[in-house]
Amino acid sequence: MRILVLTHEYPPIGGGGGRAAQLLARHLTRLGHTVEVVTSHYQDLPRKNQEVPGLQVVRLAVGRREPYRADFLSMLRYVLASTLWAWRRMRSRPVEVIHAHFAVPAGAAAWAVHRLTGIPYVLTVHLGDVPGGVPEKTDRWFRWLYPFTPRIWKEAARVVAVSRHTQALACRAYPGVAVEVIPNGIDVEALAPSQVRLHTPRHIVFAGRLVPQKGPLTLIRVLHRIRNLPWKATLLGDGPLYPQVAQEVERLGLGTRIRLPGWVPPEAVLTAFDEADVLFMPSRQEGLPVAGLQALAKGLALVVSRVGGFPDLVHEGENGYLLDPDDEAGFAHRLAELLTDASRLLAFRQASLRLARNFDIRRVAQAYDRLLRAACSL
Repeated sequence: MRILVLTHEYPPIGGGGGRAAQLLARHLTRLGHTVEVVTSHYQDLPRKNQEVPGLQVVRLAVGRREPYRADFLSMLRYVLASTLWAWRRMRSRPVEVIHAHFAVPAGAAAWAVHRLTGIPYVLTVHLGDVPGGVPEKTDRWFRWLYPFTPRIWKEAARVVAVSRHTQALACRAYPGVAVEVIPNGIDVEALAPSQVRLHTPRHIVFAGRLVPQKGPLTLIRVLHRIRNLPWKATLLGDGPLYPQVAQEVERLGLGTRIRLPGWVPPEAVLTAFDEADVLFMPSRQEGLPVAGLQALAKGLALVVSRVGGFPDLVHEGENGYLLDPDDEAGFAHRLAELLTDASRLLAFRQASLRLARNFDIRRVAQAYDRLLRAACSL
């Protein structure tokens, strides 16, 4: 089957949603499909390249200014550029189905191409593209975008959410639209550690953009509460809060214990997870975070917020703990339990390895294979 994937973010630009789209596209080619990804260009990235056999990536000029944040104008340009590109492409080499990651902006382009060509499209929503998903970031956009979005959802052959939380938000925003859950996937076999061993001192890791949504300042304050325990921490990521986070680390006297390397490539994130024991993310909103999935596959205990897709990753008291994003005392208490109880921490880490199998990319790709084939038969 020939599949056109539309996504405005795709590695090395973008966040977890783009990485999830990439891994899925690669594994769909292993199931015999031919996949063409149309995404955004940035700086000196190649305009076109064959990433793996059966997978070609096309990057369109949309005026993207930052690697990990898309502004409104670049997304609008992506809708226009990808619609025009796909319409021209379909006239000479049609595909059988379009798969759009993110209802906005890729979903709008998929809908437009569908209206022009009749080719069905499948919509995967991640969180920020759903009204109410990331209110401080997208509510002002949805105030005037929302009236134009229901047709994108209703005319999709299938709609998929990456977590139960995202599904619930989508069903509330677009009543009558059937939304099923297929989680983001991870390559469990490739990520599995050769052995699970505890580190001395225990190593706490955070991975994500340094934005209010991810709660990095809460994290620093929580770590200050347990400063008398032996631990070290690494915060992987960059973003507008980086200067404030660095200042807070120094103000609280944690400069020798907390490392702030800024943005690192995906391989370095996985290396850091190999050297860690606990993923700590006091986020305020999440879809189904790729960092959380990778942490499972690496056998980390999870101390995270009870938000978004995190409840899909944590079996409370088995491989981690879920807490309210504002419960700094609760986070400190749960971290202290794991830092001071080696047997419990080791048991949690081994439980994460078992739970990771539920998100294996082979299982996820097979679910999409069935769904995409069903969409073509409508």
